[in-house]
Amino acid sequence: MVGFKNRYMVMEVFLDPNKDHQGDDPVIITQLNLSKAIKDSILLNFGECGLASSLGSFQLKYVNPITKLCIIRVSREEYQKVWSAITMVRSVGNCPVLFNLLDLSGNIKACKKAALKCDELKFEQYKLRMGARLSADVTQHMQNCVEKIKLLEH
Repeated sequence: MVGFKNRYMVMEVFLDPNKDHQGDDPVIITQLNLSKAIKDSILLNFGECGLASSLGSFQLKYVNPITKLCIIRVSREEYQKVWSAITMVRSVGNCPVLFNLLDLSGNIKACKKAALKCDELKFEQYKLRMGARLSADVTQHMQNCVEKIKLLEH
């Protein structure tokens, strides 16, 4: 018996690249609105058949609204279609976005390692940018997000 083959993508979301955000983002990145934007892009660019073939394995495993990092799982046969649809996403909600692929791996263990490294580096940048305005709630939320990455499974 052969196991189900997946690909895991660690993606970075850039909100409205033409504006300079100093803390308050116009849209909060959540699993719901990211998933909807990606599925809408698959439907628009590959039609109902493309969406149906991708939905069987597509899952947003992790989203961090602070560092704008997400982990997407998709089948090995469909990952190129999903990846290309993600590159064609132009907005989440009413906010223009760009996606950047940071890591592509075939197992969750390698993906977790890359996501942890990226999340920690991005949170250090966030702390420097926020300075004294950084609240204890944000730090606690970030620690919770790091724990979520560590607990990820298939």
